[in-house]
Amino acid sequence: MTSSHPVQVIAVTSGKGGVGKTNVSINIAVSLANQGKQVMVMDADLGLANIDIMLGLHPKYNLAHVISGERTLEEIIVQGPAGVMVVPASSGTQSMAELTPLQHAGMVQAFSELSLDIDVLIVDTAAGITDSVVSFTRAAQEVVVVVCDEPSSITDAYAMIKLLNKEYGLHRFRVLSNMVHSAQEGRELFFKMVKVTDRFLDVTLDFMGSVPYDEYLRKALQKQKAVVDAYPRSKAAMAFKTLAKKTDNWPIPRDAGGHLEFFVERLFHNTQ
Repeated sequence: MTSSHPVQVIAVTSGKGGVGKTNVSINIAVSLANQGKQVMVMDADLGLANIDIMLGLHPKYNLAHVISGERTLEEIIVQGPAGVMVVPASSGTQSMAELTPLQHAGMVQAFSELSLDIDVLIVDTAAGITDSVVSFTRAAQEVVVVVCDEPSSITDAYAMIKLLNKEYGLHRFRVLSNMVHSAQEGRELFFKMVKVTDRFLDVTLDFMGSVPYDEYLRKALQKQKAVVDAYPRSKAAMAFKTLAKKTDNWPIPRDAGGHLEFFVERLFHNTQ
């Protein structure tokens, strides 16, 4: 089925690894699918992919085969929980971690050729500040920065926001506080970020919400399942469902922004 309606593209990123970014991507994706959305997740950690492992999937092909021209993007998509479409990347492939900006651009453009009916694309970026992170966050409409309450998480998230703002003109970011021990702690974490960005950057930070620290997350990982599926009544699962509902209220772009974007053809089509 060919679709021409605009796709909401959300990049989930963080300044550093270990803050639960991929868990956030997976659980929001599955929650949105459970809420009736057609959802695709792109594993954009090109050299250290792990979404397929976390969901117990066994893809035959991945983005490396698309880059080499052996497979089309449509041919590598695998079905995940709740009908989520997963675009797998390769793990332990140095060359995939060192793609040129032109190759990243080619990957972004490949999404415009997909004829699948998609409402939301969630792009799970690599950790840190790399060419791929910059390419994919710039090509999304919403950038979610995942932070947790440790100094390096906050300083690295700030460095990421600073780069995207100063070098690439991004002005709005959504902050998600992860693994917090209370809602209050989540808000305080957000205000720590605001305090620094307000002083030095011309950006707007929106508080997306927080996800509590929850042992059930670890248990779900061991089962290779999303916590919203494995333990739907756990505190973390309830938080992810709430966050997914919030994303549904975010504005969907009605025209192209003038730079490289995912599904840009559908944006142009929309302005005709």
